[in-house]
Amino acid sequence: MTVDKNKYENAILYLCNGVGGPLKGKKKLAKLLYYADFDNYEYKESSKSITGDKYEAWKMGPVPRGFMEVVSRLEKKGKLKKYSVESGANYSPTEVFECLSLPDITIFSDDELSILDRVIKRYGGLSGKQLEDLTHGEAPYIATDPSEEILYDLAYYRGTDFSDVMARA
Repeated sequence: MTVDKNKYENAILYLCNGVGGPLKGKKKLAKLLYYADFDNYEYKESSKSITGDKYEAWKMGPVPRGFMEVVSRLEKKGKLKKYSVESGANYSPTEVFECLSLPDITIFSDDELSILDRVIKRYGGLSGKQLEDLTHGEAPYIATDPSEEILYDLAYYRGTDFSDVMARA
């Protein structure tokens, strides 16, 4: 699987726009990308992720290897703004991702758009910590040693119910 830079950039813009305001937290963005990629891989047994990135099992859950490089590229293009806000005593500042342009949705298939919409609807309102806890309970993360690559084929062991995927007209 190879990284699709155009889809990757536009998936980030789509997710950031879809949450209804700035997306708060690098962890949250990483987990939304995880769900988009692994759900798409598992859905209809397409065996394809949206971004093509590889994920590693970090202490805080699955993390795509190249997502911060893509964020930097989007910042340089003036399509995304990244800044930090204070999170309170004893917490690191939270990185916030704010879209400055709309995604190009013409590059996605109808199924990919349906999966992205599902991820926003199902997970977009959750915090990074809530998403971390969810991913820690899933087969791909459980079956992978710390810091190792999470194999996409493990998505099939999640047994995801896709009955909420809405077909696009």
